[in-house]
Amino acid sequence: MKLSGSYNIPANKQTVWESLNNPEILKQCIPGCDEFTKKTETTFTATATNKIGPFNASFTGDVELKDLNPPDNYKIVGQGNSPVGFASGQAYVELTEQDGITTLSYTVEANVGGKIVQVGARLIDMTAKKMADIFFGKFSELVTPPEKRAELLAEQALGKSESRNIYIYISLAVATIAALFILFN
Repeated sequence: MKLSGSYNIPANKQTVWESLNNPEILKQCIPGCDEFTKKTETTFTATATNKIGPFNASFTGDVELKDLNPPDNYKIVGQGNSPVGFASGQAYVELTEQDGITTLSYTVEANVGGKIVQVGARLIDMTAKKMADIFFGKFSELVTPPEKRAELLAEQALGKSESRNIYIYISLAVATIAALFILFN
């Protein structure tokens, strides 16, 4: 499975970069996240419980950040496991800034297997999209400076948020970020 997307965040690039590497912020953003631990400067472990189709499972995953080029880009390599399946893959994340708005873009290659595949690609994609919307909505809310937060919330309420077009790799969203992933991963 290959996925890609982008999301505009009303904050400067350095703030977004630091937030993408902050376990406390990521834990708050990942749907169903029970635990998110930074093991080293470039490795994280996470546990999240989510419902995917008829399955309600706890996923545990490891993520490693590679090819770091702060605050512009990096690669996230991860794997996640649960009693209903597994996922592994990598995501390339890039940040660009223009006029105080940071665009987070990602490209993901993922492999999903086990019982979870039985629910079908469409349901997995829909679940991934929903998790991405939740992740990026919360991430943007936490990262956005308070003076810009009201404007962001108004845009989301009117349905103008670009997060409606995001697809993200399920194990990163469930087990770690993409965040990404994120995409969130």
